[in-house]
Amino acid sequence: MTTEAHAAERRRPPLIAVIVLLTAVLTVFLIAFAWPSARSEPRNVPIAVSGPTPAVEQVKTQLGQAMPGGFEITAVPDRQAAVQRIEDRDAYGAIVLDSAQPEVLTASAGGPVVAQLLTQLSARMDSRAKVTDIVPLPKDDPRGAGLAAGALPLVLGGIIAAGALTQLVRSGPKRMVGAIVFSITGGLALAAVLQYWLGSFEGSYLGNAGVIAMSIGAISLTLLGLEWLIGTAGLALGGATMMLLGNPLSGMTSAPEMLPNGWSTLGQLLPPGAAGTALRSVSFFDGAGAARPLVVLACWLLLGVVLCGLGAMRSRGRAVQPRHEASAVAA
Repeated sequence: MTTEAHAAERRRPPLIAVIVLLTAVLTVFLIAFAWPSARSEPRNVPIAVSGPTPAVEQVKTQLGQAMPGGFEITAVPDRQAAVQRIEDRDAYGAIVLDSAQPEVLTASAGGPVVAQLLTQLSARMDSRAKVTDIVPLPKDDPRGAGLAAGALPLVLGGIIAAGALTQLVRSGPKRMVGAIVFSITGGLALAAVLQYWLGSFEGSYLGNAGVIAMSIGAISLTLLGLEWLIGTAGLALGGATMMLLGNPLSGMTSAPEMLPNGWSTLGQLLPPGAAGTALRSVSFFDGAGAARPLVVLACWLLLGVVLCGLGAMRSRGRAVQPRHEASAVAA
């Protein structure tokens, strides 16, 4: 074996270190994806209650005993006001305390898990209660499986785009152009599949495609900028953040309020969580409640552009320095 081969062999980590690293990575993946689901329960889920004051207070007490801290209850004057809060995405559901027949209002399109939970609670509280789904999921996808399953492709789309463009395109500006164009084509393609084939979306096709495009663009541009600035480590760090935090904390399979406290807020500040909330709002609620998540996505897009700009400045500085040194030598 040559001296160079011996040196290369010495630089390789020992087998036990590789095994420990792989075990740690596998454990982190399990925790990231299983922990939010295993600890899923309602936490300050906003709902409305309409009816006489004594009856409203009684419902608050019952819900507090059944699920302490599970609901944030707002009293409203009548059923119409309760429906309005649901359609404005200020509440996931409502309880209308009518003397003849109590009614529970749900919005499965806003969160099927919460709607199912309210339905179960209504049966426990009053067997006469009628359940009305104010904003239902599409008939072709009554469980919302398409939207839930679409969370991973949104994240992978941005990560794969950044990785592929980094490897296949040398020019930094061309990488940015490629990421932007891919986010548009990817948004149009995914929205078409989810809306026209699987029937998981409603509303404006272009609106849904626009949200998906913003999500893919936010992730891919941010990762491109990180790679431009600090190399492969930046790409790996950004990808791990989006995959291990953004995807499981997005709340797309249930609702952000079903995640552990604090982590739900973090999830909504990352592109996957913001995209999921915006998609529900744009697709099923005529855009109600979409302002905040769209602002979050816009901020990530801006961050990605800024990081790419800083990376371009750094590359330009590195290119100028050798020329100055060469000029000095020549002089």
